[in-house]
Amino acid sequence: MVSGTNFDASDVLDNLPHAVLVVSRSGEIAYANSVAEQLFHGSSRYLKSKGLWSIISSSEPVSSLLEQAFEHGAPVNQYHASIMPSRKREERIVDIYAAPMAETPHLSLLTFRERSVADRIDRQLGYRGAARSVSGLAAMLGHEIKNPLSGIRGAAQLLGSSVPESEKALAELITEETDRIVRIVDRMEVFSDQTPIEREPVNIHAVLGHVRQIACNGFASELEIIENYDPSLPEVSGSRDELVQVFLNLVKNAAEALENRSGGTIMLASAYRSGIRLAASGSSHRKDLPLEFTVSDNGPGIPDEIRTHVFDPFVTTRQNGSGLGLSMVARIVERHGGIIECESSVVGTTFRILLPAWRGPEKGGSRNNG
Repeated sequence: MVSGTNFDASDVLDNLPHAVLVVSRSGEIAYANSVAEQLFHGSSRYLKSKGLWSIISSSEPVSSLLEQAFEHGAPVNQYHASIMPSRKREERIVDIYAAPMAETPHLSLLTFRERSVADRIDRQLGYRGAARSVSGLAAMLGHEIKNPLSGIRGAAQLLGSSVPESEKALAELITEETDRIVRIVDRMEVFSDQTPIEREPVNIHAVLGHVRQIACNGFASELEIIENYDPSLPEVSGSRDELVQVFLNLVKNAAEALENRSGGTIMLASAYRSGIRLAASGSSHRKDLPLEFTVSDNGPGIPDEIRTHVFDPFVTTRQNGSGLGLSMVARIVERHGGIIECESSVVGTTFRILLPAWRGPEKGGSRNNG
């Protein structure tokens, strides 16, 4: 024992790096430390007045663990669980630990260790791999399929000029289907494009405004699109046309998820996030990714079975979808040296993109993709 030292147990708990709650089986909160106040966006008094089931929107993993702890009288935990604090509907990935308290068996200790940003970035690097996996396929399709298709199309046109009128429709069908296959291959060739990006300073708010205008005058005309921007953000380093393609695709996905139903809302937001860095591929150099842009909707969310595979090629929930849209988005974001992640639940979906700021032309050349 250290002589001359007095401290309260709450002082110790407040200095832990994890959120700590002491709760009853029914969800009443007896104690919340300072990190819990930050995680659940409320003071200790507020959290106690509301109770556990009011401060967490997505509470299934918490309720299950708490029930097990009380039932068996032993500690239990779950790694990489998803929770959603009610006051800020944003998915959090946490490790949860629940343990009944020996001295007060009607109470249980709950701790939440939020997964680091590095964990989230690791998950996004998997999406990069998915985009790269299509590159070889796209290059092969361009060479092995488009060349013979031109011969088939030419033969169909010659055939159409020499067959009876009643059979011309079949020749036209061959031509139309050949053209359709070529268009599909053309869409995939973006994955095999290794041309360095022609970088320039891009005002993303102007890009988002352009995308919003297209959406409001077309596929999202029945939806409300809200803008919530940080006007002080610097310009992004990248290609304006490619970034328009990224955000147009994400907004269109959000509109399709909402199906133009009444009350459907899409939010476009920007913010500055310091401290996020990513190592460049094949290099030890770490790049700052301080600019965050999000596209959110209040739709039904992405089905559980494909939620972790949304950036994989050919994954789609739409009957006539190709499943290449989000793979293309991931590929473009990768080319810009950024990361993209998806958070989804029954109350909506958010796509979050982190990008580097413009710092002038790279040394040793004008514009490149470094």
